[in-house]
Amino acid sequence: MITEIAPADTKVRTVEPPRTPRGRGKRRRAWDEAPRWQIYLPLGIYLLFTLIPFYWILLFAVRPAGSTSLVPWPMTGEHFAKVWTERSFGTYFMNSVWTGVATLILTTVVALIGGYALARFDFRGKRGFMLALLCSQFVPGALLLVPLFQIFAELQMINSLVSVVIAETVFQLPLSMILISGFIKNVPYSLEEAAWVDGCSRLRAFLVVVLPLLRPGLIAVGSFAFVHAWNHFLFALMFLSVQEKQTIPVGLNTLLSADSVDMGALAAGGIIAAVPVVIVFAFIQKWLITGFSSGAVKG
Repeated sequence: MITEIAPADTKVRTVEPPRTPRGRGKRRRAWDEAPRWQIYLPLGIYLLFTLIPFYWILLFAVRPAGSTSLVPWPMTGEHFAKVWTERSFGTYFMNSVWTGVATLILTTVVALIGGYALARFDFRGKRGFMLALLCSQFVPGALLLVPLFQIFAELQMINSLVSVVIAETVFQLPLSMILISGFIKNVPYSLEEAAWVDGCSRLRAFLVVVLPLLRPGLIAVGSFAFVHAWNHFLFALMFLSVQEKQTIPVGLNTLLSADSVDMGALAAGGIIAAVPVVIVFAFIQKWLITGFSSGAVKG
């Protein structure tokens, strides 16, 4: 009950508080404040199914050959030494690093130039060009093998890492250009105009004003290109037949034979292939999430 104090010549009036419909408050609270077990139980199950394969690979990689123990003790590094020296994984690793970094740089630079043109200029056929970029994402990489192989054969680039870099860049450019154009659209055009008024050219205004604001987007696009080039198997298999030029995915394939499989060596090679990618994502995850979320929104 709430009692209102009225002037002396009026009567005291009693106001009933508004009634909440029965059960509505409880339903709202149950919806907003779910029990913790309803959150942690699905996450725990998902984490369990995610970590078991990684534990299994680690188990085969560090336990001695012939052991059947489910606990990696005593641990050994013989499998890592075997694949790194006898199986030439040191060479495969450096080839993958070179290919990934070169693809990252080339894809980012070309996509930045094309994305700026798509974001800041209107030209005839722009919508058709954007539609073609989107439709190219439905084309599997296997369809590009024959024309790319013929082109590289004519240019005498077979068994060259440059051919893999070019193929990976061609495959990554459509999506990278679309993403970077979205990042640039989120940068206010008035910032560039203010730089032009201050005497900057278009190139200098882009380098000084726009480019620093694109750091999350560039990290997202570059990391995506690097990881795809690092893990891609098809182009490296088709364009590189010399062992000294092959990359880690092709090297992992050489550990498989029709008669038997060395599980310890295969697991060690898989860890060598996965660790660099995990380290990269651990350092760039903050910019990666920010970049993809900002590039998905049209400014």
